[in-house]
Amino acid sequence: MKTFSKTDVGVVREVNQDYVFTSEQPVGNIPNLLVVADGMGGHKAGDFASKFVVETLKEELLQSTEDGPEAMIRTAIVAANRKLIERARQDIRLQGTGTTLVAATVIENTLYFANIGDSRLYLLNDEIKQLSKDHSFVQEMVRLGGIKAEEAKYHPDKNIITRAVGAKEKIEIDFFEYRLKKGDIILMCTDGLSNMVEDDEILRIVKSSRDVVEAVEQLIERANYNGGRDNIGVVVAKPFADEVNL
Repeated sequence: MKTFSKTDVGVVREVNQDYVFTSEQPVGNIPNLLVVADGMGGHKAGDFASKFVVETLKEELLQSTEDGPEAMIRTAIVAANRKLIERARQDIRLQGTGTTLVAATVIENTLYFANIGDSRLYLLNDEIKQLSKDHSFVQEMVRLGGIKAEEAKYHPDKNIITRAVGAKEKIEIDFFEYRLKKGDIILMCTDGLSNMVEDDEILRIVKSSRDVVEAVEQLIERANYNGGRDNIGVVVAKPFADEVNL
């Protein structure tokens, strides 16, 4: 596996509330780890939340005795949620803080990932497909038939999320498994990328890049060129890069 991750403050924002992490080596009993988080809250609360949750997730995984990737990741997220809420209670500056989270691992030919909020996981090959499900007010409207999917992208309330780590004591986590095939590329990102760059353009940039580093750099550059209205967090992973020349 080859991975690269990076965040950028963007053109408009002053504080970077996105936090990303990748490890091609084991983190406890997880053989590799890909994480993206988009914090929310006051001036400092959002960047604290995203970093705190990702770092806590890693710590929990390092000492996890759970059996299987889903149990390990779920238990670690529940612990990170509890600890963030505890910290927010102790510090008034952190009240209302929270973060989206996508955490993934690849074991043999299977992708396992958890999702809370509207940060995304895409699978790219001959086409681009969003595998995660947005937990947002607008997506709930789409599911209920209130608006069409095409309208969601430009809806004024599209940034209102319905789930976040740190928002509630009882956290709802979506968990997915997906069988991978040769040539598949994993892209995880915050809405600073997905709101600023169309899916087809994301696919073109990634497929035309020489490696994962260039892919991430080019995606961030394009999001900023298109306006950079939010922080940009990106993870690109090629699961089979060690086996074949992709």
